[in-house]
Amino acid sequence: MNLDVKKNTFVKLGAFLSQFTTNEFIKNNDVCHNDEFFSAFEQLIYSSVNYNGWFTEEQVLTSIRSWADALTQENIDQWCSKYDFTLEPMKKVGLILAGNIPLVGFHDFLSVLMSGNIAVVKLSSNDQKLLPLLVKYIMAIEPNFADRIVFNEGKLEDFDAVIATGSNNTARYFDYYFSKVPNIIRKNRNSVAVLDGSESHEDMVALGKDVFTYYGLGCRNVSKLFVPTGFNFDGFYQGMFEYKDVIEYEKYSNNYDYNKAVFLMSDFKILDNGFLTVKEDKGYSSPISSVFFEYYDDLDTVQSRLREDSEKIQCVVSNGLVEGSIPFGKTQEPNLWDYADNVDTLEFLLNL
Repeated sequence: MNLDVKKNTFVKLGAFLSQFTTNEFIKNNDVCHNDEFFSAFEQLIYSSVNYNGWFTEEQVLTSIRSWADALTQENIDQWCSKYDFTLEPMKKVGLILAGNIPLVGFHDFLSVLMSGNIAVVKLSSNDQKLLPLLVKYIMAIEPNFADRIVFNEGKLEDFDAVIATGSNNTARYFDYYFSKVPNIIRKNRNSVAVLDGSESHEDMVALGKDVFTYYGLGCRNVSKLFVPTGFNFDGFYQGMFEYKDVIEYEKYSNNYDYNKAVFLMSDFKILDNGFLTVKEDKGYSSPISSVFFEYYDDLDTVQSRLREDSEKIQCVVSNGLVEGSIPFGKTQEPNLWDYADNVDTLEFLLNL
């Protein structure tokens, strides 16, 4: 399949998704196949919470907005510009997708199709509705994709390579089961913020977006802070206050109550504002409704620590304090060329 055909398909998909980026959906008559798919996708957004209690309308729209912004002609051209698409490998690539946030595995799916391979998709039980409908839309735009997308409901078999995402426990199984084929195995990762106390209120509000988007369930959500010794958390909590309504959602509230009770019964010292607890801890993976923090005396020590723990960290946010960090508020807005775990998925797939 010609590369331009593939690009055009996903640009059209981005245009379709762009109709659903605000709370009031606006139908664009210039978007192809709208009569067939607009209402169906609209209803799926409204009903997603029935299939996964964490997939509220707001969180689903956040994911859709991210993909609508990413799937433009300019972005896709820039993403593809560094690769050679002369040959299509046409290998069967098993995709074991996670289901922690809406459409979390879409980048792997997109990469398989753009690279000229066949996607053999094993959906998570927590996210079984959104991708199949988008696949129908993709096939409506370009019917030749029908032979390149397979949904597998049973045991994943008949594959030439695998990209699997799961927990640290499932990764051990994946490493064993898929050891004989080329693979990318993704484990638990978390994201961190490095602060020095000079951050503005706007910075802290943006950091709140990194903490609370998807209720903190994603690997790109900030779950750990590095702060200088003697750091005053007042400014941090003032920024977090913008997200106080998160406690109104029952599933989040239940986690907050439970995790706070566990901390208190264990005699841990915590900071608390009624919807977010902050606990000093050397770990990275804080529970929902909580953020860990760790004091530092110099930034060189922090950077050394981050290098040592690079396999545990997805991304780092700061005001340029750490090399390679990204701005506050941008963790859940990755570009197409921002690869999970810093593994170039498209290069891996093109070389099969």
